[in-house]
Amino acid sequence: MIKPVVDELEKETEDQLYIIRLNIQETTGMELAPVYGFEFTPTFIFFDAEGNELWRMVGEFDPQQVRDSLK
Repeated sequence: MIKPVVDELEKETEDQLYIIRLNIQETTGMELAPVYGFEFTPTFIFFDAEGNELWRMVGEFDPQQVRDSLK
């Protein structure tokens, strides 16, 4: 399961990273899906501090890529 891995990463990086979880079946998720171009779950999008997308992963999650991106 991906949720425990994301939960752990969130705890580990709480002073460096803000994780937003969206459900594409709920109103906010449905509104943001076309804005950010995601259709599939899970989709992970990594943004820099200015809101620019740096990378995305669809269908899988590599917490080490997130850690490396914070360096």
